[in-house]
Amino acid sequence: RQRQMCIRDRPKSVVSMNYHGYLYRLKHRKEFLRAAKQGRKWAMAGLVLQVRNRAPQEAQGEIEADAVRVGFTVTKKVGNSVIRNRVRRRLRAVADEVLPVIVASGLDLVIIGRAGTIKRPYLALVKDLKTALKKLKANKCA
Repeated sequence: RQRQMCIRDRPKSVVSMNYHGYLYRLKHRKEFLRAAKQGRKWAMAGLVLQVRNRAPQEAQGEIEADAVRVGFTVTKKVGNSVIRNRVRRRLRAVADEVLPVIVASGLDLVIIGRAGTIKRPYLALVKDLKTALKKLKANKCA
């Protein structure tokens, strides 16, 4: 009988489980820059989404080739550190709800917070992320 993986058993770079593997975190500046340079971008009122298809040979160590990696960034233009961290937490909550269900595998995603993110209703942020994924053909149905 196979035991379910508990939170403390998963690798430290894992954000959350999804139906086809893990959501891993983008952590290094070069990964964010690669997504900005080689990927596609879509701006919504509450966020900007950058999507990059990752090559299978880019799989490193514990990260599977079809895993989804996600990174969050918020510029200083949005506000002070308290506001930026609140925006980042809101985006993380939206990503944890939306990405495991509808995102395709083998992608790098960068979600960029905007000034309007802090006051935008949560359901509107969810809709923004779903719409951006659909427009960039990053959902499973595309």
